[in-house]
Amino acid sequence: MDAAKSSAQERDAAGKDAPKPGDAAGASAPASAKGKPRLLLMGQRRSGKSSISSVVFHKLPPHETLFLESTARIQKDSMASFMDFQVWDFPGQIDILENPDFDMEAIFGQVGALIWVIDAQDDYLEAVARLNATILALQGNYPLINIEVFIHKVDGLSDDYKLDIQRDITIRIQDELSDHGCENAPVTFHLTSIYNHSIFEGFSKVIQKLIPRLGTLESMLTNLCRTCRFEKAYLFDVLSKIYIATDSSPADMASYEICSDYIDVIIDITEVYGTWHRSEDGRKKLEGAPWGVKLEDQVGCATAESCLVLHDSRKPIMLREVDRYLALVAIMKEDSYDKMPLVNMNVDAVVEGLTEFFNITRRKG
Repeated sequence: MDAAKSSAQERDAAGKDAPKPGDAAGASAPASAKGKPRLLLMGQRRSGKSSISSVVFHKLPPHETLFLESTARIQKDSMASFMDFQVWDFPGQIDILENPDFDMEAIFGQVGALIWVIDAQDDYLEAVARLNATILALQGNYPLINIEVFIHKVDGLSDDYKLDIQRDITIRIQDELSDHGCENAPVTFHLTSIYNHSIFEGFSKVIQKLIPRLGTLESMLTNLCRTCRFEKAYLFDVLSKIYIATDSSPADMASYEICSDYIDVIIDITEVYGTWHRSEDGRKKLEGAPWGVKLEDQVGCATAESCLVLHDSRKPIMLREVDRYLALVAIMKEDSYDKMPLVNMNVDAVVEGLTEFFNITRRKG
């Protein structure tokens, strides 16, 4: 009786809107939210879960996360993106494994990813112990959930120290799982920080595992790079700057950073000039000779179209929107201008193929 009373007081202390069985089960969630891939953000208090969600999905500047309040209840966000998905941010003070009020099937029943955030600048032994207990509890009934460990707040730490922490956490988790006969759990480790692009890189790897037929996208981008002699090509989710696919050449942080920042430039221009409309006279001139076709047939994408070239170290960068959510960004070579008609033709073909790919996968979903 006293234990039940104490448990109730703890839930009340977490806030008036503390997680309830119906809330955890998603009973109040709209029907449209059901069936979407789900990313579950879990970890200890003050590990940085809410900061991560705010920076990646709500474009909050990293320095402003210092003023975020501690999460008191499960925060559910539905992301309208190329692949609609949900992000659930769990309060660190609540252990769902020890609370019988939570419906485990409602939380973990849909295939997705569990992102466990560990503060690398704090004592992480308790966080590792809770993570091990969670993985062991899930493997029996939900083996398809990807376990993504974000070793977070590594900014300011030396490269050697980062790797030492990652190695220590990895060994502690793998040894514990091995002792319990669970050696093949899908656990992946990422070094992340909201003060650089590593957090977006980490989420990119997480999202890519949820995309059906990812190899098809990678093959399309690899063939494009080979045909047009691109150095690197990324397919970005414009709103979050997560790249959902890239070609087969080794990825490097420098190329990802400049492509990601370039998208920010495009978004800023769109926000300023996005409401600009052509005059009728201007439209008639564009549709007249020598083209002789409607303006809608001259653009690659009816909702958003741009093809800009930026010089950086004598390497042009091309951006083409696939639709309102996706953009193809490629780092070209110095002599690419000599074959721009061929480049544009191949990019158009790939954009058309990407559009068809996502139309097919959405229909199947």
